[in-house]
Amino acid sequence: MKSTTQQLNRWVNQYLMLFLTGAVILSLGLIAFGSWNARQISQGFKEMITTEFKVQQLRGEIIHLDEVLTMSARMAAATGDLKWEQRYRTFEPQLDTAIKQATQLAPEIYAKYANQTDAANVKLVEMENQAFNWVRQLKPAQALAMLFSPSYETQKQIYADGMTQTSSALQRRVRTNFESYGLALSQLSLFSTVSFFTLTAAWITILGLVNRYLKQRREAETKLRVAKTELEQINQNLEISEVTLRQKAGALEQALEALQQTQLQMIQSEKMSSLGQLVAGVAHEINNPINFIYGNLAHLRNYVQDLHDFVHLHQKYYPHPAPEIQAKATEIDLEFLQLDLAKILDSMSVGTERIRQIVLTLRNFSRMDEAEFKSVDIHEGIDSTLMILQQQLNAQPGCPAIQVMKEYDDLPLVECYPGQLNQVFMNILANAIDALEAADPKQTSKKTRENLSEIIIRTSVLDAEWVQITITDNGPGMPESVKQRIFDPFFSTKPVGKGTGLGMSISYQIVKEQHRGKLDCFSSPGEGTQFVIQIPIHQSVYEIV
Repeated sequence: MKSTTQQLNRWVNQYLMLFLTGAVILSLGLIAFGSWNARQISQGFKEMITTEFKVQQLRGEIIHLDEVLTMSARMAAATGDLKWEQRYRTFEPQLDTAIKQATQLAPEIYAKYANQTDAANVKLVEMENQAFNWVRQLKPAQALAMLFSPSYETQKQIYADGMTQTSSALQRRVRTNFESYGLALSQLSLFSTVSFFTLTAAWITILGLVNRYLKQRREAETKLRVAKTELEQINQNLEISEVTLRQKAGALEQALEALQQTQLQMIQSEKMSSLGQLVAGVAHEINNPINFIYGNLAHLRNYVQDLHDFVHLHQKYYPHPAPEIQAKATEIDLEFLQLDLAKILDSMSVGTERIRQIVLTLRNFSRMDEAEFKSVDIHEGIDSTLMILQQQLNAQPGCPAIQVMKEYDDLPLVECYPGQLNQVFMNILANAIDALEAADPKQTSKKTRENLSEIIIRTSVLDAEWVQITITDNGPGMPESVKQRIFDPFFSTKPVGKGTGLGMSISYQIVKEQHRGKLDCFSSPGEGTQFVIQIPIHQSVYEIV
């Protein structure tokens, strides 16, 4: 009987050890598989983020280079200067390279809209090359007419629509990848939970068996206690690992949101920087020839006056010229020509002075790359921004002109980042214009004057340390729910593709964080909208309380 019991105990111990060994191997396998799976998910997500960021960067570069090519062709037609064709030929291969790189990174998206954009691009290139040929043939007027013709604008719109659709598809792909990554993390969390409970159940079963069959043996009882201690330590480590994993998942989610916000902010900043560079380039190229014309007008006026005096002197001493001379004077209407020539010179002087002022305004607006505080005239920044938006302020089909009322106080020079502050004015004024264009006349503010659409810009000195800029429109206004979220990142009431929801958020950061100022919004339905900007006059001595 004793021998049978011992044999039974040996049999139980043997199979118990086999079961214990299998459980340990299974535990190690589950841990190894979970670690490998987590590493694969992390590596895949890193590659996805890198690819998507590069594709978005290339898309912005494609749009920028396309606008550079269009501007080069138009400037060549407008000025007759073939140096713009050299600029065109310089940037054309860069655009082709950027399109090829973007196609390699996202072939399925670019292939979907390739027929639409490629056909439009080919037509645009043909029309731009024809324009350069006309410039070489000294027919710049024909080239300029073609580059601003409806057919050219139609192809530009087709190309822009293709790029917009491509951008939307890229954004959908990013969202899909994020969702896939989130699903993978959820599956990994579920796998860890299942593994934890499986291992717990397995170890509990082992402890039960060990306690049942080795209860009466002191040596086995000691081993069971050691095994139980080790098991508890493993369980504790698993719990700590699970908590750590959840914390990392939360931190990763926050990092993803921050990355998305940073990416869109970079795109917005790049757009504003590209706009500033383009405006600065245009202002520089216009400034040289207009200075030449402006500088020679005084000499031309003196020469014309000398010729005019000479003609009068000739008429004084030869009152009866030869019939042929008299006929020619009658033919060209000499008296009218002498009077009208002075008026033409006056008109040319006024026109060139106006162009010089416009160039100065463009140069003021283009100060996007100044990295240090500058003491500037706030009114110059506002006026330059209004000049950039002038086309949108003019009357459009179905929309009356928007009247801008400027009530400027005598402001001192203000220390600020001029380019960033111009960006704030641009965002607020652009939103006001959009609100006025989309407004129902029956819902506009009752405080209008003679016309329905109106923007009032007021500046004032609050005290020795602060100035205030107020921008008010008489549009439909905003409900409280929209006003409370107006400065939230990614919040937008515009249709998809019309806005990113970052304009007012970036403006708030520029005023609040970069200039230590204040930006407030006051609005209610039917009463219009008012933005109030308060900026310290001297950034170097102002301290936040």
